[in-house]
Amino acid sequence: MVNGMKRAVLAAGVAAVALTGAFAAQARDILLTGAKPNLLVVADAKARKVIHSWTLPGGGSPFAVVPSPDGKVAYVVTNRWEQILGIEIDTGKQVFQANLSMPEKNERVKAMLAVDISPDGREIAVFESPVRMLSDHYEVQPTRVTFYPTNGGMDAKPVRSWEAPRRTAQMMYNKAGDKLYLISWNVEVHDPKTGKLLETHALADWTLENSTPPDVFGVWAQFETSGLYVNPYFAMRTDSAPDNPETYRTGMVQIDLETGAFKTTDFEATSGIIFSAASNPVRRNEAYGVYTQLYKIDLDKGETVKKIDLPHTYYTVNVSTDGSELYVGGTMDDIGVYDTKTFEKIGAIDLPSGNDMGTAWVRVVQR
Repeated sequence: MVNGMKRAVLAAGVAAVALTGAFAAQARDILLTGAKPNLLVVADAKARKVIHSWTLPGGGSPFAVVPSPDGKVAYVVTNRWEQILGIEIDTGKQVFQANLSMPEKNERVKAMLAVDISPDGREIAVFESPVRMLSDHYEVQPTRVTFYPTNGGMDAKPVRSWEAPRRTAQMMYNKAGDKLYLISWNVEVHDPKTGKLLETHALADWTLENSTPPDVFGVWAQFETSGLYVNPYFAMRTDSAPDNPETYRTGMVQIDLETGAFKTTDFEATSGIIFSAASNPVRRNEAYGVYTQLYKIDLDKGETVKKIDLPHTYYTVNVSTDGSELYVGGTMDDIGVYDTKTFEKIGAIDLPSGNDMGTAWVRVVQR
């Protein structure tokens, strides 16, 4: 009897493991991006094809795309940067809408770049630029971070807001959800509940010897597979002649969204422009930059490992969840697929009807 029970428990355990493995085997990477004039594009990364192209209500092409933690809903900043829409990825059904502007207060609000969802999926945080529209002039209001509940339905109302630096270009939660990073003149770390400033990492105010302050252009969010935010910066050495190529430096800002570790790494004398970057979830010391060329950077050694020319300009790059593939997008109507080790082009995903992505982000979710 006892042996029979043991065999039954063992069989159940084996079945559970097999079932878990089957589900894991079925998991696939899904790419989310936007395209003109008002499309949310959903693509199967391995199949190299678009599986859905959902038309968004209203006008204006989407820019920021934020997936829910469960990968079921995409939150999109659209309608001339004045609305956040929540769209079910599988059905195209709209399940959320936050109208940022408030006509009752004569306030027009724009939100371009900095937006993220809390790790528990309960709140959307968005950086807002409000202006009061009076009869004979506009009054610029303090910029702020505003929070909307994701269960707010089709008329979600803000639950709180707090003032934030005007130049905030990107924003992300840490893994625990108790810190919100704002990429601005410097990197500010805030308590998302209270707005309290917890920590500041210097960029514009850095005191690095023999260096100008860095120029940081951080507008693309592509940290979800690795949990490591990376973004290029450009600076000049002040102890070197302007006609010396070594004077001009390119480096990488790094923020570990689990540990909170902050680091800047100089990796080359500037040889090209990098618009955005992403890191490998398996080899986290390995980052990739993109614009007219595709870069591989060793963050530990501080050096460019590999660089290839691309067929055209791409603004954004992201990495598969297993670290094997790169997805370069933005600008035109195709997503290029490259092997992370060899940089061989191994595929492409063409968007429907030649609709270009412009500056839209490319995000990765596993389903």
